[in-house]
Amino acid sequence: MTSTATAASTAVFAFDHPHERPPRELADLLGGKGAGLAEMTSVLGLPVPPGFTLGLPVCAAHRAGGWPAGLDEAITTQLAALEERLGRRFGDPADPLLLAVRSGAPRSMPGMLDTVLNLGLDEATTAGLAEVSGDPVFAWESYRRFLAMFATTVLGVDHALIGPAPAERTEAALRAEVDRVRAVLDAAGTPVPTDPRAQLRAAVEAVFRSWDSPRARAYREREGISDDLGTAVNVQAMVFGNRDDSSGTGVVFTRDPSTGENVPYGDFLLRAQGEDVVAGTARTTPIAGMATSLPRAHAELTGLLDRLERHYRDICDVEFTVESGRLWVLQTRVGKRGAVAAVRAAVEMVDDPAIGLSRAEALARVPEQVRERARAEVLAAGRGAASTPAALTTGLGASPGRVSGAVVLSADAAADAEGDVVLVRPETSPEDVHGMSVAVGILTSTGGLVSHAAVVARGWGIPAVVGAEELHVGADAVHAADGTRLFGPGDVVTVDGATGEVWLGDVTAGADDGASDAEVVARLLPALAVLDGWAAAG
Repeated sequence: MTSTATAASTAVFAFDHPHERPPRELADLLGGKGAGLAEMTSVLGLPVPPGFTLGLPVCAAHRAGGWPAGLDEAITTQLAALEERLGRRFGDPADPLLLAVRSGAPRSMPGMLDTVLNLGLDEATTAGLAEVSGDPVFAWESYRRFLAMFATTVLGVDHALIGPAPAERTEAALRAEVDRVRAVLDAAGTPVPTDPRAQLRAAVEAVFRSWDSPRARAYREREGISDDLGTAVNVQAMVFGNRDDSSGTGVVFTRDPSTGENVPYGDFLLRAQGEDVVAGTARTTPIAGMATSLPRAHAELTGLLDRLERHYRDICDVEFTVESGRLWVLQTRVGKRGAVAAVRAAVEMVDDPAIGLSRAEALARVPEQVRERARAEVLAAGRGAASTPAALTTGLGASPGRVSGAVVLSADAAADAEGDVVLVRPETSPEDVHGMSVAVGILTSTGGLVSHAAVVARGWGIPAVVGAEELHVGADAVHAADGTRLFGPGDVVTVDGATGEVWLGDVTAGADDGASDAEVVARLLPALAVLDGWAAAG
């Protein structure tokens, strides 16, 4: 066995493995997600579904020579421990343990790498899940979701071949849809394996392959991330946000990543799984609405968010699921934020004795180029607001800044265009990243505050408006609900990622109200002057 293979076979760790260093410092071994899961499990004692991480050496070995020797045995050992802990067995038709397989790069790459949920289902285990849960609709919906995700993510089947979920949510309709999808896949020569171990291995390999996908490469090029890092894989016991009416899922930041305001910020969706929230195809609820639908889970979540922010001493991005009223935390990482939010949060965290950020740490987080970007965003917003006409429509402001550009309706068109363009889509997907990276603004007709478009745009400082539901984005033009054509490729639009407003034409130049730049900044972002003062004082 080569040294690479040996390292791979030993780099498989339970979330509660006793590492010599604090887990939060082990992103170079466990990946960012794995390090967060280990930290929350072994240090903070948060409600995290148990599981294990295939560390970065496994990915390196796989990229160098395929499936590493000894990895099957290491996975078998971890699975046995997981089964013993939970009292369920992977592949058991009576009471099946189901798994989630997720990526975990050392640096955050939102939506660029692959995920497979509900792994371990086939017809027999679905029947068992229906029996043990007492809810056949839930069980068959979970199986349908698994087939669609496995087919498109692992087998590379076109989404169009699978088609949308059935409108009717009954056992008969879902069984019929499962039969249809399986027949389609069989006819295409891409059946989903029924052996759960084969499903697991294929899903792990799909995550490794996704590291070298065109979308991941395009994202790394924009972010300056080395192609050599690779990704970890996290294998975790499933919890179900689609279990019943007391279940749901969401993504939340500990404070607003656009403005820096110290309030939880994110989206929640009842009776759903995580991909429903981030894909941008569902109408989500702002996180505050969870207090009405699931008040006990919301109160617990609020407390956990406070603990996480104080522990990491930074804005945290948290994925969670509520299953039958019980809160589970699936991920945490330091959250991507816009320049304005970076400025405000850094100053407030210096002033907060429970966090105690030093001035040097604050300046390291908000270097001069970020401060200048915040200054430009604040001035654009302050000047533009002085003489703004009525908006064509208003969506959700997802990434601040006001920009105008020629409309393009596809990522390929954006990549090929010359000059400033605004990418307009029903929603963005990871496959659009090459177009998003060159657009000056982004506009989508669906999606929420933590959808793919919103998260990527904020991380890159691209003004974005999402969820502009009055717009119907087609292949050739954008129409109103009544069919009236509003604009199309080449037309100029302006988007304001702070207010969510959208205008026809260039509305970026506002009237001069006589205030100096310093006065505008002092009024809208006083924390910037504080940071500038610290920087000047050395």
